[in-house]
Amino acid sequence: MSSIDPGMESMLEMFIYESTTLLEELDEIMLESEKSKDISEKNINEIFRIMHTIKGSSAMMGLESISSLAHSVEDVFFIVRENPAKLKEISDSIYDLLFQASDFIKAEIDGLQTDDYTPKDSSSIIGLLEEQAAIMKGAAPRAAVPVTVAPTATAQTPKQQSVPKRAPADAGISTGDGYHQVRVFFEDGCQMENIRAFMLLTQMKDWCDELDSVPPHPEADSSLSSVIIDKGFIVKFKTTANPEDIYKIIENSINVKSYEILETKEENVSQNATAASSASTVTVQVKDDQGQTSAIAAKAGSKQSLISVNQTKLDQLMDLVGELVTAESMVASNPDLKGLVLDNFNKSTRELRKLTDELQDVVMSIRMVPLSGVFQKMNRIVRDMGKKLNKAVELETIGGDTEVDKTINDTITDPFMHMIRNSMDHAIESAEERRALGKPETGKITLAAQNIGGEIVITISDDGCGLDSAKIMSKAKKNGLLTKPESEYSEKEIFSMIMLPGFSTNEAVTEYSGRGVGMDVVRKNLEKVGGTISVESTRNVGTTFTIKIPLTLAIVDGMEISVGGSIFTLPITSIKQSFKIFDPKQVIYNTDGSEMIMLRGECFPIIRLHDVFSIDNAIKDLTEGIVIQIENASQVACIFADELIGEQQVVVKPFPAFLNRYNIKQCGLSGCTILGDGSISLILDANNLLSIFERQ
Repeated sequence: MSSIDPGMESMLEMFIYESTTLLEELDEIMLESEKSKDISEKNINEIFRIMHTIKGSSAMMGLESISSLAHSVEDVFFIVRENPAKLKEISDSIYDLLFQASDFIKAEIDGLQTDDYTPKDSSSIIGLLEEQAAIMKGAAPRAAVPVTVAPTATAQTPKQQSVPKRAPADAGISTGDGYHQVRVFFEDGCQMENIRAFMLLTQMKDWCDELDSVPPHPEADSSLSSVIIDKGFIVKFKTTANPEDIYKIIENSINVKSYEILETKEENVSQNATAASSASTVTVQVKDDQGQTSAIAAKAGSKQSLISVNQTKLDQLMDLVGELVTAESMVASNPDLKGLVLDNFNKSTRELRKLTDELQDVVMSIRMVPLSGVFQKMNRIVRDMGKKLNKAVELETIGGDTEVDKTINDTITDPFMHMIRNSMDHAIESAEERRALGKPETGKITLAAQNIGGEIVITISDDGCGLDSAKIMSKAKKNGLLTKPESEYSEKEIFSMIMLPGFSTNEAVTEYSGRGVGMDVVRKNLEKVGGTISVESTRNVGTTFTIKIPLTLAIVDGMEISVGGSIFTLPITSIKQSFKIFDPKQVIYNTDGSEMIMLRGECFPIIRLHDVFSIDNAIKDLTEGIVIQIENASQVACIFADELIGEQQVVVKPFPAFLNRYNIKQCGLSGCTILGDGSISLILDANNLLSIFERQ
């Protein structure tokens, strides 16, 4: 972050967040426009607003390359906005140019978050944009003009984009013919109102012939924030452009709550003057969660409904709630209380449990975010790869409103990217091949998500060539990956080999594959968040990857069960029912000797936990223990244990990293937890337990 002035580092996080959000919005607009082969007037205005905002905020941060690039994009869309007929002169290459600009800014924002950031040169993209602007203007391309950045008078203040000279600090604004005045109010709690005011002046500068403000030079003194909160920020400007354009800039500026258009008179307006009686108030419109338009109240004291919170603070809050749950369990299960009749104490602990449950639910809901953001990024990958590989592919997304924990949402982005790239590169055939197979020329990839029984199930499917089991087996044999005779491998086992480290069926290295890095990374990243992945494929029909991930990694409602003195915890969401076997005739045997139990006319396999985990002193007689029926989206089985201890809310703790080499998760364990008496309980993974039976 060497290029960021130390005085601006406190604003860096806000700049990164806001710019990233705007760039995601830009990508969505451009993908939609490119697909429809038209940029609507609304989207033109949105693109202009996005780039205008990024230009101003990056100039304020002293990031010349970003600001100059945003200014060039803004120039192109200013021409289009003023003369919509010019839109016809924009070729398809404008989409590529905009995506290049977006990618450059994203890369710079990523670089800002490293310790050795060095700004990159954006002049090549700027040159292409200026050529486009020159063509639309019917003139020769103009040379790139970097945004002028100069330090303010105070040595301790950061570099800022220069603004026209204003009145002295103790003077008001002289208003005369041709001048316009606006009083601006910023959103409550947005913080650093003086910097917000300076950002607004920076955005208005290029549109105004003269520009003054009260207070002047707001960026020079942070104490002016309280004045701006109390009195508003008054801007006086003179312009040859349409004043409505200036008002739109104000309206679209980040964190502006409302503004008042003041009457223009031959008088001085001091900061203490009140203009409410002669002002027309404009309330900025925003979109609520349902996409409906709602007004933000202009009067002082109204509160904003949304605030941005650093994820680190949410992580700390989640950890504290986890410790609180553990402490509550330790109090309620204290062994010193056994045998005592404590009615009031039990009543109090039940109330405490109720409150901790509610607190947990609130904290969990704060951390939940929709998958739509991840899904949207996949649209961009499909678009770019389709162009480079000359493949027409449609991406269909289903269930983007499904919510997961923020940590999980961040972790699954890379696995999704790898899988979409695999589908584009390996699976989807060329148009000629698809025609020969009787398929539509346009391939299809479907990304779907749904909430099933406390976990998120995501499928990524394509209608491509499918997996070639013979080719996979040949590659595995060549690489020495086989652990048993070829004839003993099931098709599902063969397909799962593509997720082994270093495995790739591509003979030639391409931009996207052939280096043996991909699906093994997908599997490892998903396992980090407690997820699993399976694959199904039919030759020349398509392939489907199914991913299962928990809703959250932190706290679960579990059933404690005992096996030979060891305590295990089974998530309640995986339990269908529990019962005892009174009649041994209920148990039947397969030809391979495996046990099955008959329940209401259906047979279900029995998984003995003492066999799975090699516990010697456990109950062996099925009529003396307890049977728990577990299920996932596609399988049902019964596990046998000694006894049920009771329901308990537990905090999930991951296994230490050094245990990863033993592949514990595949043995049916997902983590561990600390019980109320301080002992450790292993948490069972129903999905992997069911998979163990399937492998047998």
